Amino acid sequence: MNEDYYAAIEKMEKANVSREYIVGWASGFLQNPKVEEQRVNDAYEAGYADGEARNDSNFSTWESK
Repeated sequence: MNEDYYAAIEKMEKANVSREYIVGWASGFLQNPKVEEQRVNDAYEAGYADGEARNDSNFSTWESK
């Protein structure tokens, strides 16, 4: 597996990023199909888009406060 994937997931978990964002990011990164329409939310959509783009710098918006 790609080391960038693991590093990004670890960085997001340490920053206490929303679980939905992380799941979306991982799914987009791995090019998995999106979850069912009724389970999609803003955090998942943002994570999926960032994962597809292999961008791990936009997650701060989804950090838990």
